[in-house]
Amino acid sequence: MTMHDSGHDTPLHFEHAGDGPHVVLIHAGIADSRMWASQWAAWEGRFALTRLDLRGFGRSGRQTGSFSHAADVLAVLDAVGIHRAALVGASFGGRVALELALQAPDRVTALALLDASLDRYEASDERFAFEAAEEAAIDAGDLDGAVALNVRTWVTRDGRDVDPAVAELVATMQRDAFVAQLGVDAELEELDPPIADRLGEIGVPALVMVGEDDMVDFHRIAARLAGELPGAGAVVTIPGAAHLPALERPAETADALVAFLSRDAPR
Repeated sequence: MTMHDSGHDTPLHFEHAGDGPHVVLIHAGIADSRMWASQWAAWEGRFALTRLDLRGFGRSGRQTGSFSHAADVLAVLDAVGIHRAALVGASFGGRVALELALQAPDRVTALALLDASLDRYEASDERFAFEAAEEAAIDAGDLDGAVALNVRTWVTRDGRDVDPAVAELVATMQRDAFVAQLGVDAELEELDPPIADRLGEIGVPALVMVGEDDMVDFHRIAARLAGELPGAGAVVTIPGAAHLPALERPAETADALVAFLSRDAPR
């Protein structure tokens, strides 16, 4: 399905299927809604699932001017007729989920945060080096190089043994995002004060997960989320996964997610 926001006529692609407690899947910044294919196929009989492509990803467009991903997710909830839902956010999608939980706390019942990012944190040398290399490749018009850099940084990481289909899918999703976003003068609205300073305000149950082989930044963020979100327990680490455990280790990730969502997601 595709909807248009009321202010900018920007198409947002989303899908809704299944029956049961409402669960919304929000993809990572190096991906789009295709990253949830395994969960989508396996969970339709257990949950009422909604997944979307954020603006500038997958099949959703991006308009010029300012916009809010959290507001877009809320608009999709309204379009589907969902009053309250659990949010599953991967990486940047975790940041979007946290923002929505702050902006519309009555609409969010639980948060599952997989290698989630934050709007403010102390980045590692590796993260700074990655961002500089990505910017240089993009400025040089080398999309192939920028895509390959992202796959090396977030998926294969030092030659890890990763299913080639996973690496290929991430490359495809990342390339599509670059093509959709480059040259579009758009600005993401950010909360002020930032999410990172307001974690204690988010009182819903929270599951914090991280891939064992992910960049150190996301281990630090996971520890912070587990320590500052009132409803969070200890960090769950997924062995043999890097930045996208839902893609790399879908069975292990599903075990933790299903147990959490079955307990905390409302109908």
